[in-house]
Amino acid sequence: MAKVKSNYRCSECQSVVPKWVGRCPDCDSWGSMTEVAVVAPVASRAGASLAKAGSSAVLPTTPATPLTQIDSTSTQAKPTGIGELDRVLGGGVVPGSVVLLAGEPGVGKSTLLLEVVYRWAMRSADDRALYVTGEESAGQVRLRADRTNSVHERMYLAAESDLATILGHIEQVKPTLVIVDSVQTMLAADVDGVVGGVTQVKAVTSALTSLAKASGIPVLLIGHVTKDGAVAGPRSLEHLVDVVLHFEGDKHSTLRMVRGVKNRFGAADEVGCFELSEQGINEISDPSGLFLHHREEAVEGTAVTVMMDGKRPLLGEVQALVAATPLPTPRRAVSGLDTARVAMVLAVLERRVGVSISKADVYAATVGGMRMTEPGADLALAIAVASAVKAKPVPKGLVILGEVGLAGEVRRVAGVNRRLIEAARLGFTSAIVPVDSGPNIPGMRVNEVANLAEALAYAGLMGGKQTPSRPKLTPVK
Repeated sequence: MAKVKSNYRCSECQSVVPKWVGRCPDCDSWGSMTEVAVVAPVASRAGASLAKAGSSAVLPTTPATPLTQIDSTSTQAKPTGIGELDRVLGGGVVPGSVVLLAGEPGVGKSTLLLEVVYRWAMRSADDRALYVTGEESAGQVRLRADRTNSVHERMYLAAESDLATILGHIEQVKPTLVIVDSVQTMLAADVDGVVGGVTQVKAVTSALTSLAKASGIPVLLIGHVTKDGAVAGPRSLEHLVDVVLHFEGDKHSTLRMVRGVKNRFGAADEVGCFELSEQGINEISDPSGLFLHHREEAVEGTAVTVMMDGKRPLLGEVQALVAATPLPTPRRAVSGLDTARVAMVLAVLERRVGVSISKADVYAATVGGMRMTEPGADLALAIAVASAVKAKPVPKGLVILGEVGLAGEVRRVAGVNRRLIEAARLGFTSAIVPVDSGPNIPGMRVNEVANLAEALAYAGLMGGKQTPSRPKLTPVK
């Protein structure tokens, strides 16, 4: 006999849990769990067959296929024509894939994907792209297309928000690429819930995902974000799609970055750089120069480092200003850096190498709005602060890498060789790196240091015994 047991289902996202909880573990809704009865087969004894347990086998319509007989060419990525976006996607758009692009309002999501539609339509006579918008009218999209010079006869536009009507447009147009702007504005008439709610967003995304898998048409979805910057909707929305991209940018800067969060077809830590202007959005294939201030003479309080953003090395400049203050509590102002790591580096500077900053205001910032949160920028920050205290500039052409520990030691960071190659390409001739960081770089004098005092001595900011630079390929022991 079958027995009846009780489960609890969330009225917002329909997730089921075995016991009652006050807040849904999936969508974090309070008081949404309701009791439902579930009929389950009686558990069988040990060694009983599936038939005795109440289960039955179903003959599959499509038999399992050996992996060696599956054609892999049908899922090869197709380039969109935008190199920086293709880099993040893993080479291009895979047929039948679903890509979710999320970002804050006004960051340029619609402008970027409108450019994708234009480049896609220009590929060949067989490629047609359908742009579905639920937030703007057809006239508004046409104005943006005229302003960015992205108009083509094989670009189709549908200002619809009903899911069934959108599926009808896809059957009529038969596109090879579909853009939905945005998924939170779409409505599935046969599903309860308000537009933009958890239930509606999940239903729309599931339907579009099923369409993409069945027809082989790639679908690109635009998604909203919450105040915390996360993708709006349940976390299960990110599990339904194949690729999740975050479109980031500061409203005071024209620089935009597409950052991969999830990618089933490539690396999930790639970054693409773009520049947003009145004429549209342009890709930046070499963004390292954006975060450096080019000056004729060296200035105290500045140091250059190389940050790894995903797999891409980016050169950035750290600036520090130290000023005496009559206040009993000195000020610490930080922009573009991790506040906790800045406080730690300042404490290590004063305690381990005697740089007095406890009675002075310290201002630390990066150039160009760059965010440096990795530990590899610690040593550059320490040298910049010491340079500001001693009013002595760091030698030109010097790049600084390394993590600073609480004992004053300089620790290794990942990807030193790739960072130094990028610095050498941009004209830097010397570097300060941790010990045992790898082989030499042609045309660059690499100085290995074991602690912060040696690093300051190499930068000419304090006396002391220096370890020799690396004259050969084997690292110094």
